[in-house]
Amino acid sequence: MPLSHARLWRAIDRLAEAHGLSPSGLARKAGLDPTSFNPSKRLGPAPAARPRWPSTESLNRILEVTGASLTEFAALAEDRGPSPQAPVIGLAQAGLDGFFDDAGLPTGDGWAWADLPTPGRNLFGLEIVGDSMVPLYRPGDTVIVDRDGPPPRRGDRVVVRTVTGETLAKELAALSTRSITLRSINPEHPDRVIPRGDVDWMSRILWVTQ
Repeated sequence: MPLSHARLWRAIDRLAEAHGLSPSGLARKAGLDPTSFNPSKRLGPAPAARPRWPSTESLNRILEVTGASLTEFAALAEDRGPSPQAPVIGLAQAGLDGFFDDAGLPTGDGWAWADLPTPGRNLFGLEIVGDSMVPLYRPGDTVIVDRDGPPPRRGDRVVVRTVTGETLAKELAALSTRSITLRSINPEHPDRVIPRGDVDWMSRILWVTQ
């Protein structure tokens, strides 16, 4: 599907959101005018109001500072549609009466909703091997990743595959245009610094089955 005007701006908005930024914050981070991605800049003056497109240079800058690939950026433009959801409540509230029925299932008001991973061509699971992420992930646990998901941010738990075929489940401790730093939960395992050129792909861990 062509990258239309609306879908292109949607991808920019989602890229900013994925990195905890507003569109103006993303522009500033990329060294652009803070108003570059403002809604008022997306259409020309009335009455024609012709669509305005971001420049190739500005797109290249935001991909560089966020570490997103063109494929990841294009995925952000997709209309995701509704995701399956599960009811969610805090542990403190869960101890109160009125939130579970006699069978132990959610009931009553006060529940929020959390999106679940939507099955897709690029959603898959990987079984954990080794103890570098103990006690968070243990050998035999399965982590679910989505190659079409938004770019990982610092602090996310991620799966990284290198160009040599090594596949790692770690915490993304730092991210720059030159390298990524991966942290293990188990303090017996040191951090790994991997040049960006050695990274085949990196995806955020969405779910874990234990």
